[in-house]
Amino acid sequence: MKKEIPIISKIDRRSFLKIGTVGSAGILLGLGVRCTPSEKILDPAWFEPNVFVGLNEKGEVTIIAHRSEMGQAVRTSLPTIVADEMEADWSKVKVKQSVGDEKKYGNQNTDGSFTIRMFYEPMRKVGATAKLMLEQAAAKTWGVNVSECKAKNHKVSHSSGKSLTFGELAQAASELPVPDESLIKLKKQSEFKYIGKNQKIVDLADIVTGNTVYGMDAKIDGMKIAMISRCPVAGGKVKSFDKSEAEKVPGVLKVYQMEGVSFPTGFDKVLGGIVVVAENTWAAIKGREALKIDWEYGINRDYNTDSYNANLLKASNSNGTILRENGEVKKVLNKKGKVLDEVYTVPHLAHAQMEPPAALAYFDETGKCQIQAPTQNPRWVRDAIASQLEMDRENVIVNITLLGGGFGRKSKPDFVVEAAKIAKETGEKIKLIWTREDDIQHDFVNASGMHRIKVAIDENNKVTAWNQHGMIPSIGGTANPAAKQVGAGEMSQGMVDMPFDIPNLCLETHEAPTKTRVGWLRSVHNIHNAFAIHTMVDEIAEARGMDKVQNYLDLIGGDRIIPFDKMVTGFSNYGEDLANYPWDTARLKNVLKMVAEKANYGKSLPTGKAQGVTVHRSFLTYVACVIEVDLTEKGKIRIPEVHYAVDCGRVVNPDRVISQFEGGANFAASGALRSAITFKDGAVEQSNFHDYQVARMTDSPEKVFVHLVESDEKPTGVGEPPVPPFAPALGNAIFAALGKRIRALPIEADKLWA
Repeated sequence: MKKEIPIISKIDRRSFLKIGTVGSAGILLGLGVRCTPSEKILDPAWFEPNVFVGLNEKGEVTIIAHRSEMGQAVRTSLPTIVADEMEADWSKVKVKQSVGDEKKYGNQNTDGSFTIRMFYEPMRKVGATAKLMLEQAAAKTWGVNVSECKAKNHKVSHSSGKSLTFGELAQAASELPVPDESLIKLKKQSEFKYIGKNQKIVDLADIVTGNTVYGMDAKIDGMKIAMISRCPVAGGKVKSFDKSEAEKVPGVLKVYQMEGVSFPTGFDKVLGGIVVVAENTWAAIKGREALKIDWEYGINRDYNTDSYNANLLKASNSNGTILRENGEVKKVLNKKGKVLDEVYTVPHLAHAQMEPPAALAYFDETGKCQIQAPTQNPRWVRDAIASQLEMDRENVIVNITLLGGGFGRKSKPDFVVEAAKIAKETGEKIKLIWTREDDIQHDFVNASGMHRIKVAIDENNKVTAWNQHGMIPSIGGTANPAAKQVGAGEMSQGMVDMPFDIPNLCLETHEAPTKTRVGWLRSVHNIHNAFAIHTMVDEIAEARGMDKVQNYLDLIGGDRIIPFDKMVTGFSNYGEDLANYPWDTARLKNVLKMVAEKANYGKSLPTGKAQGVTVHRSFLTYVACVIEVDLTEKGKIRIPEVHYAVDCGRVVNPDRVISQFEGGANFAASGALRSAITFKDGAVEQSNFHDYQVARMTDSPEKVFVHLVESDEKPTGVGEPPVPPFAPALGNAIFAALGKRIRALPIEADKLWA
């Protein structure tokens, strides 16, 4: 009888398959287990060498996807790795989404472009372990040495010609101990069947036909709908309210005040406000509209974008906190020669994912808090609910739905905690819904960024000095009032890891108080760091009268591994040791040369058309970008072509990498051409897609070409790296076509011809 992967009731030391560690605590990833079969739990013919993979007597393989799916096809890529090493027939593989349980599955935080990077090797070992146990089972059955048995194409064969299918070996394999890790042998790259090949998304048909469940789709019999009216200023609270009209709305069941947190709010605490619980969504909306609330706005009422930026600009004239320094920058800047002195500005950005936050929460008959939510980080959800509702985290069950986009927003658990709190308060099954207005006005926005950069070019046309002042509100300021400016850790995302070989360099930051909820959004600080630095690089090329690619190559200098950890106190290499993921200028230059060749950079184009180029490393991945722009029609910015050259190490599923970059180009086009969050009197001025615009079809690149570097290096991330080089490449192309330099985002097309 076919069974789903069972709950494990007993795990002894020998049951663990050590496939990696997370953090200093040494938590085992995968917690690979094969428990002693029990008639009460396991079918005798069920083979479960670890919690990631199961095989039944029919030969059907179930592989657990333990990360959150939000369009990046992680539910395909990770199982592909397991199936390849296992020698499983992909047509016999079923993928099942895990619940949130880090004891079984290790790190489930699907964020930071590190899923493949973190789990490539562990998942290979999971599959290879299963394969070896099947080979051992065959050897035992035939009474031969295991070295004479070879698993391939869902069966194990002997040199004599006899063979047994995986299904036929399931029961025998289930009786074996998990082999020692020293016996596990991984495939050579030349032996891969699936890794490195295009693989169709496992649930593609269900997604396009509407047969999947996203967070907004989650439902259960008897559930009620909840919405919250929150203070428009982060950290504000209710002074008083009148609920009488709201309670008159047909379908409204309960209206009450939820206490929230003052500023700084943190990432997992609720903002609080007035909760409306109703029979249906419409009643909840109308009930909320009928509320009369007097707000106490709190300490951030003075947050106004224009005055805030004006103060930052003044600060750029003073000395800041030095994060990285070599040579004598200020002395060289005062010497004879050219000095470029420019300011670059990027606004706050909202995540604006297709699906606003939503969560279903209820307490079952055993007292467990049952959650269905589109979360990127189920562990944080469990911890936050357990802490704030004062319950055992083992009694918080998180079922992960599909995510209708995430971009980092849904890694924060605040909206799920809200649902759980309302469920506890009311005793109802609660579906909490955020509207688009809620999402945009109460988001954890990406940090705005202002950079002032001074560059010296001597009489020999050499760049001799670079002085950069970064004025960016720290993400840390969302939780810690002492975090008044960004440090080296945050600025390791594209600023302090600037790879240019310049003899005199000084990188500084200034106080920029965090005045709203700031979080991480797809590529985070790389957005403003890359825009500022790579726009200045283009300005340097113009000042030097150099070809843009040659200017880059000259600034980067010779091939070398840069020891940023020795140069910058607090340097963070996206959480990885530089010894394992070194900063390699040869790889950076390689993608630059590759994209120039593939895009035919420098080709002759008619008046009004031009190309711009950038190259940037983020999340350990090297990306170069060439954008062709068409400005031949006044008032319109067309992007006929975007070329990316990408070195992300070994590629698991090329089609998905290409898709990530195609989507990333459109995501970046929004920030470059349309999107900006601004504040007035502490509140977000935008409310929906009419005034917080994302890329329209006319903005979208017409063709996106993604050129992948063939590599044997460790896999790195691809979700975020498409974004940073896009805006500066577009701005550089606009300058080349029209002579108008872009130093602030978003680009206002109607002003280019003014």
